[in-house]
Amino acid sequence: MTVEADRPDPTASMLAFFGSEVLRLRTKAGWSQEKTAHEARSTHAMISYVENAKRVPSKELADGLDVAFRTDGHFGRLHPLVMRYAYPKWFVRYVELEQEATRIRSFQAQMIPGLLQTEDYARALFEAVRPDNLDGLVAARMTRQTLLEHGLRCWFIVDEPALDRLIGGEAVMRDQLKRLLAAGQEPRIVIQVIPRTVPAHAGLTGPFTLLSFDEGADVLHVDGFSQGRTTADTSEVDEAVHAYDLLRAVALSPKDSADLIRTHLKELGP
Repeated sequence: MTVEADRPDPTASMLAFFGSEVLRLRTKAGWSQEKTAHEARSTHAMISYVENAKRVPSKELADGLDVAFRTDGHFGRLHPLVMRYAYPKWFVRYVELEQEATRIRSFQAQMIPGLLQTEDYARALFEAVRPDNLDGLVAARMTRQTLLEHGLRCWFIVDEPALDRLIGGEAVMRDQLKRLLAAGQEPRIVIQVIPRTVPAHAGLTGPFTLLSFDEGADVLHVDGFSQGRTTADTSEVDEAVHAYDLLRAVALSPKDSADLIRTHLKELGP
C-alpha cells in the first residue's frame, strides 16, 4: 500500500496535482478507493493509479469524478491541462485518433512498440533523453496500453535489432520479451519479426503506424526526431499500406516470430 510519504508531489506536475485532488476529495468524503471507483464508474486499480500519477485520467473518468464528488466540473476543467502536460501538443490528436481506432498496424525498427512496452522498458527509453517530466511520460505510455483491453485489433511488425538492444539491462529486457510472448497469445494481437537475414525491406526509412476506423479513411502516423506527423493524405496512406504489406511478406510467421523471441529470451539466461 502507498503511504502518504510516497505520494507524488502535487506541485511536480498537472498529473500529480489531479491525483492529489482525487485523494483530497476522497479523504474528505471518507470514501475508500473502491467506493470512489464505484461512484465514478471506474475501477479500483485506475483510482489508485491516478492518485499516484501512474496513469493519465480519461475524460470519462474526469466527468465521473465530478458526478461522484459533485464538484461542478472541477475535474473536467483540469483534464485538458493534464492532457497538455502528459502528451506533447503535436501528439494529442494522434492519441485521440488512437482511442477511436478499431485496428492498428505498426512497424518499429529500433525498439519495441509503445503499446507493448513494459513500464521499466519505457522508463529506460525515456531516461536516455533525460526529460523533465519522466514520470508523466511513462504514465502516459502505460495509459495508452489500456486500449488493448477493449477489443482493439493490432498487428505489430518488429525488426530483429529491436530484440537485440538491451534497453534497461538484461532483467528489464527479459521481462519485455516475456511481455511480447504473452501479447502474441492474445487473439486480437499479431506479432511478426523481420529476421536480420533479410538484407533490405520497406521499413528501413523509419517506423510508422496505420490507424483504421469503423467509419472514415485510414490515418498514417510517421515518427520523427523531434516530433511525429499524422496525416490522412490518401496517397501517403496508400503508400504506407503497400509498405506494410511488403513488410508482412518478408517477416516471419507469428509462430516462427515467437520462436525467435524465445531464442533471444534464452540468450539472456534465467
